[in-house]
Amino acid sequence: MTQPQPAHQPATILPFRPPVAGNNAWVDAGAYLERAASQIGLESEILLLLRSPFREMHVEVPVRLDNGKLAVFSGYRVQHNGARGPYKGGIRFHPDVDLDEIRALAALMTWKCALVDVPFGGAKGGVHCDPSTMSEGELNRLARRYMQNISHILGVTRDIPAPDMGTNAHTMAWMMDAYGSANGYTPGIVTGKPVELGGSYGRESATGRGAVIVLSELCRELGAAPADMRVVVQGYGNVGAWTARLAHEAGFKIVALGDVHGACYSDDGIDVPAVDAWLAEGNALSQFPGTEHVPPSEIVTLPCDVLVPAATGEVIHTGNVRGVRARIIVEAANHPITLAAEPVLAKHDVTVLPDILANAGGVIVSYFEWTQNIQQFRWPEERVNDELRTRMMAAYAAVREESAANSVTMREAAYAIALKRVAQAIRLRGFV
Repeated sequence: MTQPQPAHQPATILPFRPPVAGNNAWVDAGAYLERAASQIGLESEILLLLRSPFREMHVEVPVRLDNGKLAVFSGYRVQHNGARGPYKGGIRFHPDVDLDEIRALAALMTWKCALVDVPFGGAKGGVHCDPSTMSEGELNRLARRYMQNISHILGVTRDIPAPDMGTNAHTMAWMMDAYGSANGYTPGIVTGKPVELGGSYGRESATGRGAVIVLSELCRELGAAPADMRVVVQGYGNVGAWTARLAHEAGFKIVALGDVHGACYSDDGIDVPAVDAWLAEGNALSQFPGTEHVPPSEIVTLPCDVLVPAATGEVIHTGNVRGVRARIIVEAANHPITLAAEPVLAKHDVTVLPDILANAGGVIVSYFEWTQNIQQFRWPEERVNDELRTRMMAAYAAVREESAANSVTMREAAYAIALKRVAQAIRLRGFV
């Protein structure tokens, strides 16, 4: 959790950020849907249902800051489609949050849940703020008020939030408590909670673990030994850090780790546990001893075999895609490659493990957590990890088979599978 700031450093209050016309994430999400619909011959009426979210909510989130002033933040919750089950999706606190971004991410959750066959629909939420400038007390009040303001569209069998960028297990504990103050003890209302409050073992590492599972399987198919694969991880938050740790344990050669301030790079490989120890002492990632400092803008163009974007979206775009030197890209982040950049990667035979597959480990284990909360029976971590592997491998195999059978990219194959499953649920419910 972000550490409290001194009283003389008040939280940064960002101006209202309205949706941007032509927002890339939302436009790209629509393009992926249209492409998949054409590929599988989807009925026009079902496509009409899926082109826009079922529900969108914009709320004001007033928070009393530590300096006594009142700030009003913009909060959102978008429910895209619930044909396959309750809405599911994270909540992010970030300066780039706006309605179009949340719309796009909600749609991604619909396809992600369908692809890995968990019984959820897609949703997303967020608050337009800069959590790095806020004290723990301010974040606590922000999380609780946001939860209170959207609680009437949530529920254990209606919509279940989870952590995302700028939020974590502690944030989910606050939100669970805020919901419980009006509805009674309800651990299943959020996932990604602390284990002590009903969270699941293995949830913190789940997204990174899932990414490493599918990367390992692809390398096995290609006959590539992990030790011969140079990996760059862009973003060293929860997802990026766990991806790096688990890839390092699996024998991959981690040559660069980056965050918003820059990257540390070494062609000889980086000792990831030593990096974690270095950071625990309050040091900068880019200053890790024995490595070269690389500016943030150059991280995705470093020489490597595997590039793992694990932070914000749209980091690979038309302005830098021709500099990408990786043979494999694992989309641990949501929408890290813009639609316009994809043809360039395809032309150079770069294999992309798409976000709705590669980072689905988080929602899979969120499903396990939700199930455990309903049953009031906790699984051991070994079972969680085994079940995660089973589902990730099944989804990966389905995508590879669809891709080969129809001569399409893995992203196109993943969307086709997901759309078929959502469409069938819509038909069975009698919507069309």
